[in-house]
Amino acid sequence: MSKRKAIIKIKPNKYANGEVVKVNLMVMHPMETGMRKDKETKATIPAHYINNVKFVYNGKVITTMNVWESLSTNPVFTTYMKIDGEGELSVTFTDNTGEVNEKSIKITPKG
Repeated sequence: MSKRKAIIKIKPNKYANGEVVKVNLMVMHPMETGMRKDKETKATIPAHYINNVKFVYNGKVITTMNVWESLSTNPVFTTYMKIDGEGELSVTFTDNTGEVNEKSIKITPKG
């Protein structure tokens, strides 16, 4: 598994069991479409983009996103989930070259 930098943020920062929260995943990725040319060499830059994102909370799939190359560099993926106790939120994202990355955070409800 590669180690591409990613950040998971949950809003609000403090949440209780039963609350629905917003989850953002930001990935540092070039998201090349395969249609852009290098300014110096004029060669086409090969396609390199995230094509699948999967959010898993305590072993249960929250959502899966199929993505195309038209997203911007360093994309942000957003979903919502209901807090159902302590555990782990894990996000796996793969790209069209077969690179697989995962980012996880601990979920700790307050109250």
